[in-house]
Amino acid sequence: MRYGFVIPGGSARFCAEMSHEAEQAGWDGVFIPDAISIRTTEGILSFEDPWVTLGAMAMCTNRVILGPMVTPVSRRRPWKLAREVLTLDHLSEGRIVLPVGLGSKDDLGFEAVGDTLDRKIRAELLDEGLAIIDGLWSGEPFSFQGKHYHIENIQILPKPVQQPRPPIWVVGVWPRAKSMRRILHWDGVLPAICNEQGEWRQTIPEDVHMIYDYVSAQRQDKGPFEIVLEGKTSTDPQKALEKLQPFIDAGMTWWIETMWSGPNYPEDIRARIRSGPPVGK
Repeated sequence: MRYGFVIPGGSARFCAEMSHEAEQAGWDGVFIPDAISIRTTEGILSFEDPWVTLGAMAMCTNRVILGPMVTPVSRRRPWKLAREVLTLDHLSEGRIVLPVGLGSKDDLGFEAVGDTLDRKIRAELLDEGLAIIDGLWSGEPFSFQGKHYHIENIQILPKPVQQPRPPIWVVGVWPRAKSMRRILHWDGVLPAICNEQGEWRQTIPEDVHMIYDYVSAQRQDKGPFEIVLEGKTSTDPQKALEKLQPFIDAGMTWWIETMWSGPNYPEDIRARIRSGPPVGK
């Protein structure tokens, strides 16, 4: 069981400082938003480019896993994204992970700039983008012919530090069949729960247990697979662990602590990081 923390905003310098403090406080991973512009009820969130920021974080840490939370592949050139993550993989000496999804409709970096919000198209772009990224990370000449992307005999080097690739975690909507089939090809799932009426709700331990059983039965690759949940717990490690234990028992392997809603000023973020993960000090 591992514990991560999402720094909800701030400058690249601040995130680098906080990632170092998180490592000292015993966290296993540190993550940052990947978005263009997010508007909340409290105003526009302030944060800087995720790839520049993750590079700074990699240079300030030695142990923690790093990554965006989460990257909407549909609005990125997959060959450029492959190069960016590959660079971070080397800079961090094998500590980068790539969580991906369709992206949030709250991100003005879609509709406000003309990028599609159509879920079907974004899902197609996600699938093709991941196939391209995986192919390019092989380090061998790679071609791809899809509905949206066409690549002829391109090769990028060096190969990743992590083999066969940096881990890819994918948002999976339970129990939607197509979404869940997608996660089977990769290295982890960030569950989202939606019923037949299209109503979203919080993940409960029973959901985690069913997802764990589904992956165990359906996934052909028997390599490591992460079940990643996020949310907010207590600053008291024992109380936090009591809240999370049913999810751990059900099969969760990563808990990502979040502070998306206030109070989340820099001093609040620093204090929560210093209080440490639920395992205690």
